[in-house]
Amino acid sequence: MRVRASLRRWLPHPALSLVLTLTWVALQNDFSAAQWLMGAILGVAIPLFLRPFWPDPPPVRSWRAALAYAAIVLWDITKANVQVAGWVLLRRPETLRSTWLVVPLRLRLPEAIALLAGTITMTPGTVSCDLAADGSALLVHCLHTEDAAATVAEIKTRYEERLMRIFGEGEA
Repeated sequence: MRVRASLRRWLPHPALSLVLTLTWVALQNDFSAAQWLMGAILGVAIPLFLRPFWPDPPPVRSWRAALAYAAIVLWDITKANVQVAGWVLLRRPETLRSTWLVVPLRLRLPEAIALLAGTITMTPGTVSCDLAADGSALLVHCLHTEDAAATVAEIKTRYEERLMRIFGEGEA
């Protein structure tokens, strides 16, 4: 128990430390020991310096739902890449029905809202542009949609409801 507390003190976010180290080495495109050491130093130092600014992470209520969500998002990103490539390469620009959508939110947890906005932005053809000051709605730009209401409903059922299950929002 004592070892774990000591480890947590030096590595407050071990997964982030690993990602930072790997990112550094990949960006350097040099797999020498010196680059691995520099990556490790950055991987430890950056989370240590930023620790005071990070609140406690929200508890994940369902890891199974989180894994399913990740799989769905990866599938949607892949599918949307093909779809957007088709629109760009095979359609005349004037046939695209670009629109702004207002997605009302039931999510209240800032991290969950950020995850939803990031998911929308990572999916080609859509981008999250603004969040209402009270966090009640998200403004989304859609490159092409036949039915704006159906697109909003799809975002809510495909992503928001799953995020609510992951973070346990809406439970009594």
